[in-house]
Amino acid sequence: MRIGELSKRTGASPRSLRYYEEQGLLTSSRSAAGQRHYSDAAVQRVSLIRQLFDAGMSSRVIATVLPCVDVPGDLGVAEETFTAMMRERDRIDADIAHLIETRDALDVLIRANSRHRAELSTAPEPVAQSA
Repeated sequence: MRIGELSKRTGASPRSLRYYEEQGLLTSSRSAAGQRHYSDAAVQRVSLIRQLFDAGMSSRVIATVLPCVDVPGDLGVAEETFTAMMRERDRIDADIAHLIETRDALDVLIRANSRHRAELSTAPEPVAQSA
């Protein structure tokens, strides 16, 4: 199938599909005119690639995970994939912890601003002096 058909069947834009190919995540053959042609299996592969991106993985990490799909019976590949996924989970946990710290710091500033606004709203109005 051509890139437009793969795009329709997967919901991935042609630009995304070209990107996946540039990153080595997806392969195609080329016609004599240079048009990309994909196998029917590309539909499932694009679906998996999109799931991996949705899980927060970068294309570099996805490239290390996909061999598990390509060589499903290889224990070494499965172990490497597991390690890569656990490393990504640890990275996401660290990002979450950092975001929580950032949110907590912002909460301190919000409370201080709330107190300041309350003080301003109860302060007597300054008396205008005539010139």
